[in-house]
Amino acid sequence: MVFFFILASCGYHNPYVYSGPDRDLYITTWHNRTKELLLDSKIHQSLVRWYQKSGSIKVINKKEGAQLILAGEIISIDLPSLSYGSGNDATEVKVLLTVRYILKDLESGNVLMEVGNEVWTEEYKVGASSSESSDNEKEALEIIIDDLSERIYLKTLGILAKQNV
Repeated sequence: MVFFFILASCGYHNPYVYSGPDRDLYITTWHNRTKELLLDSKIHQSLVRWYQKSGSIKVINKKEGAQLILAGEIISIDLPSLSYGSGNDATEVKVLLTVRYILKDLESGNVLMEVGNEVWTEEYKVGASSSESSDNEKEALEIIIDDLSERIYLKTLGILAKQNV
């Protein structure tokens, strides 16, 4: 009990919580310039999951009625090899995902956040079989998507919190 009192009195702020006025957010399906099927859908679902953590930001399915809009584009995905084993076989690969996104206040028309070319990276081991390597690649991509979504969510909370100060 004393611990929580100390945290409250020293100005502790949980970055995952937005307690400002309720806002309705529309998240577009991101334009996917890659050949990676369903990547846009995976990012959309991950973003929705992150924004559902906030009791004050409600994700809605239509642009009409939204106060905020989050749109983005998947620019590229690349799999350059990192290290090689005997026989010049790749043993480790890096997934590089390049995206851009924008958060806009639809009521004022102001751009609240705009990120041009953001590159996300995750390494994974090449497996003994192609299915193992494919599973490792999918896992690395899932990590990137979750980290990307979390960063966008936290940036949004920070921006909205500053507007309400």
